[in-house]
Formats: sequence, C-alpha cells, structure tokens
Amino acid sequence: MVTLGAMQARVNVIKPERLQVGDKVHLVSPASTPRAGAVEATVAYLEDLGLRVVVGEHALDVHGYFAGTDADRLADLNGALRDPEAKAIVATGGGKGAYRIADKIDFAAALASPKLLVGFSEISLLHLALLRRCNIAGLHGAAWSDDVSEASAESFRRAVFTTEEVRVEVRSSELTAALTTEGSATGPLVGGNQDMVATGEGWALPDLSGAILLLEDVGKGLGHIDRQLSRLIKVGALAKVAGIAVGQYVGCGPAESSGDNWDVVDVLRDRLGHVGVPVLGGLPVGHGDHPLAVPIGARATISTTDQSLTVEPAVS
Repeated sequence: MVTLGAMQARVNVIKPERLQVGDKVHLVSPASTPRAGAVEATVAYLEDLGLRVVVGEHALDVHGYFAGTDADRLADLNGALRDPEAKAIVATGGGKGAYRIADKIDFAAALASPKLLVGFSEISLLHLALLRRCNIAGLHGAAWSDDVSEASAESFRRAVFTTEEVRVEVRSSELTAALTTEGSATGPLVGGNQDMVATGEGWALPDLSGAILLLEDVGKGLGHIDRQLSRLIKVGALAKVAGIAVGQYVGCGPAESSGDNWDVVDVLRDRLGHVGVPVLGGLPVGHGDHPLAVPIGARATISTTDQSLTVEPAVS
C-alpha cells in the first residue's frame, strides 16, 4: 500500500494510459442498478468510439437499492482492476453503495496495472479511495451518449483519448457562479460530489493540503449541505486547501425550517467563506445541464480573473 503525506507530494500522480481505438474497457455498477436501456446506450456509444466493452456480470443486478450484493459489486470492480488487458473502468451510474465497498478495492491490482476510472456522483468515493491509497488519477464524468449535449460527449472523448489540458470556463447562468471570490490557486484537483467527500472523511478522503477542492451535489437539503461542510471544517479537513472549485448544485432547496430565507448559494457562501481561500463557482461540472468531464488528482489552476478551471490530463 502507498502511504501518502500532504497533497503537495502528489506532483507525481499516477496517470493511466490514454485510451486508443481497440482498447478493452469494463462497464460496472459499483452503486445502484442502472436502467437497462441506459447501459445499452452506453455500450453502443463506447463501441462507436472504437472501444471493446465488457459488461460486468452483476451490472444490472437488483439487491434493494444496490446493483447486487456488496460482494457481487466488488467482484465486478476488482475483476476489472485485475484484468491485464483492460485499459479503463466505466461506471454505469451512481446512486448508493460505493461507500460500502471502497475500502475493499484491490489496491495492489490497481497499482500493478493502473486503469482510468470514469464516473461521478457516488463514484467520487472510489476516486478518493484510489487517490488516498494509490495516488491514481481518475475522471469525474460519464461515458455520455447521444442523448446529452455534444459538449458533454466531446469533453469525455477528449479526456480519455488525448493528453490535452482540460479547460472549463465559468457559466454565468450556473447558480453557483455567484460564489466566485478574487484570486487564483494551483494544486491537485480533488473531490467531486460533496456527499461523498464528507462521507469519505477519516477513511477514504485524501489529505487535502495544497489541493483545489472540487464540490458539486444534487438533491440535498440545505441543512444536509450545512452539516457536511461544517463537519469538514471542524475536523480540519479543509484547513490547508489552496482553493475551492464549485460546480453544479441541482435541486438543493431550502429546508422546511429555514423559512425560505436562504438558498443553497447562501449556505455555501457562509460555510466556504470560513475557509479563506479563492473560490471559483459556476463551473458546469456535476448533475446539471451539459456537464463536462474533468480529471481528478491531476494538477489544476483556478483563476477568478480568467473565470476558468484548467486541469492537466488524467491520462498519459
């Protein structure tokens, strides 16, 4: 197992090989059961890109709100990590359940043959665990097919097939654009779904010293968001972050007890303001309209002057 110190030491993050036509990828469901039609569309999309797709044995299983038992979901994930021919692992979606298996990933196999893990939402926890234990970069995003915007699909294609820098510009129409402060910061981009960042604190969340913390979420009450950020602040997890990049917070309405005096931007401004670092909001990353794929673990810069997030590639 790799034992890592402060995030400044992550300059030499392990970057899996970029994908090429003919490469083999595994499609797995580490969390909730996806729609069968969505899996078929994803397979078709990946095959159209010239990739060979293997669908996990338990990808469509149903066990409560999980895609099969913990053991079965883990078997598909670890089987993909152990496959010497595979170049990437694509999650079918998020939901619930990755937090139950993230500590049981075959980290030795991940280090022996680093593969690009693609996913977001619940899958953020797997990205965090792989960074904490193996220092392997991943991709916050989905294998988007033709039912979403061309920009989203193109961001995925470029991120997995090329070693080009990823640049994400602020959209003034995004709710969180109002959070932007002044300044710039550089460091590894770490995080993703806020719920998973908070869930992983203490066991899956890497040391965030010197990092650019990425946050986004969906369908959470204001009290839930407040409690999670307050906990991260109080335990010191955010004490040494270099900056904060805020993506899409979708369907995060006021709690009944709030009297509608605050919205999600008010809560985020109040909590993130206590961290005292540059904040760049309005990034089209997450669960909202036309989201873009971004590398996780790679060196990034946020600039409130340029209104952009730039990230080195997650692949080599």
